[in-house]
Amino acid sequence: MNVLFSPLHLREVTLKNRLVVSPMCQYSSVDGFANDWHLVHLGSRAVGGAALVFTEAAAVTPEGRISPADLGIWSDEHVPFLSRITEFVQEQGAHAGIQLAHAGRKASTAAPWLGGGPLPEEDAWPTIAPSPVPFNDTYPVPEMLSEEAIAMVVASFGQSARRALEAGFEVIELHAAHGYLLHEFLSPLTNLRADRYGGSFENRTRLVREVVAETRRHWPENLPLFVRLSATDWMPGGWDLASSIALAQQLKPLGVDLIDCSSGGLVPNARIPAGPGYQVEFAARIRQEAGMLTGAVGLITEPAQAETIVRTGQADVVLLARELLRQPYWPLHAAHALHHDVAWPPQYERAKPHG
Repeated sequence: MNVLFSPLHLREVTLKNRLVVSPMCQYSSVDGFANDWHLVHLGSRAVGGAALVFTEAAAVTPEGRISPADLGIWSDEHVPFLSRITEFVQEQGAHAGIQLAHAGRKASTAAPWLGGGPLPEEDAWPTIAPSPVPFNDTYPVPEMLSEEAIAMVVASFGQSARRALEAGFEVIELHAAHGYLLHEFLSPLTNLRADRYGGSFENRTRLVREVVAETRRHWPENLPLFVRLSATDWMPGGWDLASSIALAQQLKPLGVDLIDCSSGGLVPNARIPAGPGYQVEFAARIRQEAGMLTGAVGLITEPAQAETIVRTGQADVVLLARELLRQPYWPLHAAHALHHDVAWPPQYERAKPHG
């Protein structure tokens, strides 16, 4: 029997298999609202057999959006349409997850098909960060957060978790990767503070711990909480795997159930040796040395590759991104490739492979 299609118990949530739809920005919202695109995009991946379907990064404040077209959950008004999505996802036998995020100094940018990069001045909004260091020469200098403003950010994550519960989500992932605000506090390359949120490892990780604690305060004990980390900045003197392991050890007793192990995104000139499964080692090391469940993500495209990752104990789940954009029904076809019989949606049963 293969392991990829075995269940995984996370508190009172049981995933039917180990395949997870990774958060992927769709740049299709207006004022943070989900719409029919999100319903069809996320719903079709649930129909396709994934066990857990994550939304894209949902901004916890308007200023925390990567772009004006990002999903948001900073208002109670965002809840009703999100509820429609979670209901449909769950009707397909999957669980609905949401990634809560703040883009920090990488906010206020244009959608990729509009060229990316900072917005024109007339459309832009001020950005915030642990220190007044821009992402690159074309980005504006962000405002350094005061401790009072940090407390407001922490509270915004908690209120967004409350809304996520109202919307029917069953898993939350906190985005502390890819150079966004929480990651900016973690890394010595972007956190130049001299107060209790900067300097030492203990201080630089303080915001993440506070956000986890505040999220857990609004998120039921019976539901899982994930954290996505960039396990390394791929830069000398930056955040690294040893730091990620140490942070994971701190987060487990705070109520974090799984570390989603990505990398990079903090600085524009990092040299990332991308290739098939290039981040799996991070998931394996954190799993072994921190005693945490982990997720592997990044250029995982083949069923046998995904099966090997979980079978050999390198990770507990596999998160797929671009491959699920290419093939929304990849999990169903992967089950056939691995000789595992899974139920297809009854509407599609006539197309199920046999033999």
